[in-house]
Amino acid sequence: MPVPALPSVADQAEKLIEIGATGPLTPELLRKEAAGLPTRPGLLVVAGLAPSAIAPLMRRAGRPGFVVGDMDDVDAFAPVTDVPDAPVWLLEAPERGDELQNASPAEAEERFAARGRVPMLLTEGVQWVLQVPEVLERNHCFMTTGSRLRKPTGRFDARTPAVWISNGTGRDGTERRDAPKVGWCWWNNRHTWLGFGSGERRST
Repeated sequence: MPVPALPSVADQAEKLIEIGATGPLTPELLRKEAAGLPTRPGLLVVAGLAPSAIAPLMRRAGRPGFVVGDMDDVDAFAPVTDVPDAPVWLLEAPERGDELQNASPAEAEERFAARGRVPMLLTEGVQWVLQVPEVLERNHCFMTTGSRLRKPTGRFDARTPAVWISNGTGRDGTERRDAPKVGWCWWNNRHTWLGFGSGERRST
């Protein structure tokens, strides 16, 4: 199924205001910053929103989103791709990357580079689901390789963040079945049901 289109940037701003996902920006400032973005279609992204704070604002099947229990350091996953030095930006033409299902994150990164696309940040992925919950479908979810955790040694943690749908098994708990979920997969692993989020560019 095609990914649903995003609302207008102005409507996206109102959505974030409605659910309390404006970060340090007042509603008035968010509206002003959003109005100054390019008029091209894309995802309105508010800088500085912690995944741990906005993941519970996701909704699917009447259930709130959550971060898996073994990712209590989720907010330490930082951008490894260029992001604007701005309070908001537009991630143009976001894609879920269904055609990359069963690729490893490393292979997906190569494909992004060849196509000139930018890997999606975890916070961008969560904000996308905030705006269009239908972007998450069974067997069609996505990883966000634009965010990685760097260890004190300088090497990257092998966990790679992703946004998908809970099956309500294990530590998730049956009450979370069908809820949107922030979790992780190993950098070199492949999953037939996970694509890779990306955008055409980030604009301000």
